[in-house]
Amino acid sequence: MNYIVGDIGNTSTKVCILNNKFEIVKSFNFETIKIFKKRYLKKILSNYLNKNLNSNLLFSSVVPAAYKEIKKIFKPTKLKLFEIKDFALERIIKINVKNKKQLGSDRIANAIGAKKFKNCLVLDFGTATTFDVIKNEVYEGGVIAPGVKLSIMNLNKNTALLPLINLKKNQKNYGKNTKEALNAGFVWGYEGLINNIINKIISKERNNYKIILTGGYANFFNGIIKKKISIDQDITIKGIAKVYKEFI
Repeated sequence: MNYIVGDIGNTSTKVCILNNKFEIVKSFNFETIKIFKKRYLKKILSNYLNKNLNSNLLFSSVVPAAYKEIKKIFKPTKLKLFEIKDFALERIIKINVKNKKQLGSDRIANAIGAKKFKNCLVLDFGTATTFDVIKNEVYEGGVIAPGVKLSIMNLNKNTALLPLINLKKNQKNYGKNTKEALNAGFVWGYEGLINNIINKIISKERNNYKIILTGGYANFFNGIIKKKISIDQDITIKGIAKVYKEFI
């Protein structure tokens, strides 16, 4: 038996095929906007839709219109779609925040995926850069900062002469031209932001925290973060898979 789960983000979407052990056997990563292109999703999943597939599909989504579109796409079929917030997630992880309805599905999926580490900090480099705190297996909240790519694009969009850049490692302390100066600003700016937020969260804690990086810039900032970290690009999907096993 195979299962389909997915994570719909503001910029990108990841859809995975899981085997009967809920292990990822195939992943599809694409721009979220492509969900609205006729037949795109059915086309990339065509080899799996009729092959020993469980009829229930589970997604986390922070883009209601995109999730609604997927439901529309599969409505004529026998497949049923669910979003992780359809379920009582506190059966899996206690959530200690003020307004649980505002909590993004991707962030709670990350927390569920990381719960086994007991004390964990998950950094997700998405459209926003998020820091989510799991303390004694309880989701305690987190920090939302501007996303790296979004910041680069916005600076280019809202200035007349500053170019769009691709971040590069091995940055010197300052630039000798505009592109180098921009690169220095983003590399060292985000290095400071990331390390400072991590220190703010865990400096007064007695517990040892596992720090997990995921998302588009996880590998880029790997060597810049001063704490010991690990990278898991599937932590969100792992959390969604746990929800699937618990409720479906």
